[in-house]
Amino acid sequence: MKYFTLIELSVSDTAQRLDIDNTPSAEVMRHLTQLTELLLDPARELWGKPLVVTSGYRCTKLNTLVGGAGNSQHLTGCAADIVTLGSNRVQNYQLYQLIKHSNLPYDQLIAEKCKHSGCNWVHISLSPQGKPRHQAWESSLVGATTTRHIS
Repeated sequence: MKYFTLIELSVSDTAQRLDIDNTPSAEVMRHLTQLTELLLDPARELWGKPLVVTSGYRCTKLNTLVGGAGNSQHLTGCAADIVTLGSNRVQNYQLYQLIKHSNLPYDQLIAEKCKHSGCNWVHISLSPQGKPRHQAWESSLVGATTTRHIS
């Protein structure tokens, strides 16, 4: 783990504000470590500048409160939402494109809340089964989803 820490992958302002214990289990910590070593650190090196994790591990209660999917990979420590420094929407989308066209072993890569060649954040996940599906798509700012799978 070169650029990220387990603490930043599990800290949550919402959890702290609502006094929710978002402490990852040993298994989740192993997943977070793999996520960092296989995807986050390499994505940071591809980008060449710092990246910020806006959401990593989420316990069930926290995931429900923030509107996460019931089967979210955040629940197992296999996913993170990241943004470029300053959270520039155009740069976030450029990061998505860079990772999408790289050889990184992502399971899912989502450009979230896209509009006008920009996105709010990039969701990246690791396959817990070991074989990445290399699914990449963009979600619209208005809720519709355009799916583009690549392999």
